[in-house]
Amino acid sequence: MKSLVVMFAFISFVFLFSFKPNVVEFQGQAFYFSKSKMELGSWGARMSEAQKKQVQARLKNRLEKTYVLSFNKEESVFNEEDKLDAISGATDSWGNNFARGEQYKNVKEDVLVQSQEFYGKRFLVKDKLQKISWDMGKESKQIGQYLCFRATALVPSSELAWYDFSWGDIRTPETTKTDSTAVETLEPEVNMTEIEAWYTPQIPVGHGPAEFWGLPGLILEVSAGSTTMLCAKIVMNPKEEIKIKAPDKGKEITKIEYQKTIQSKMLEMRNNRGRRRN
Repeated sequence: MKSLVVMFAFISFVFLFSFKPNVVEFQGQAFYFSKSKMELGSWGARMSEAQKKQVQARLKNRLEKTYVLSFNKEESVFNEEDKLDAISGATDSWGNNFARGEQYKNVKEDVLVQSQEFYGKRFLVKDKLQKISWDMGKESKQIGQYLCFRATALVPSSELAWYDFSWGDIRTPETTKTDSTAVETLEPEVNMTEIEAWYTPQIPVGHGPAEFWGLPGLILEVSAGSTTMLCAKIVMNPKEEIKIKAPDKGKEITKIEYQKTIQSKMLEMRNNRGRRRN
């Protein structure tokens, strides 16, 4: 009898310490709405209000976007939701060449992996996360059911849209003559963008939309230049487990290498177009 009691106690001990409950990992999804102001510059000064409204309607697909950020404690995946063009009923194929692709961030390992497609060729951009030196403020406000606090920072403008393209990127560097016969190449001015973010410690993860991260809480609102992203909905620990993994298809490349690839291709296209006109 005594041996049976000892055997039962031993089996219970083994079962207790070998049992691993099926605990769902801390995770969630944040849904963002992004809106950008239309910058028409000197070109817009010559347009009527009716023309401006027409252009704005045509560019609505680029000025207003929706995104989903899926996250756990260390990783996140940020994706734009597809939207049909309001006028043509088609996706914006030209804009997609310079749009942000699926973006994976690992805040613990300081890793960025981003899938980019440029004129039918797929790239896998692997790099470190953009460093952001946040200035923590004391201001607070309520966003939905979450108490948020303000933080600001200055970030090089080129780092916020490194996947985009501007014809100014391939201009010849300016030079100036010195007192001697030598010619000095001027260093390009680094343009900075002021960032304002609102984060909530109630969701204690260092994630945020787009290139923004590194605060002691999920970023629910962020303004950079002419663009504002605002979180409209949060789902914490959904019933179905969220699969968060980095994209893995495409030619591996760094951010700088990707920028050079785009600039080279666009310069080639411009030169070919110029030769056809001659």
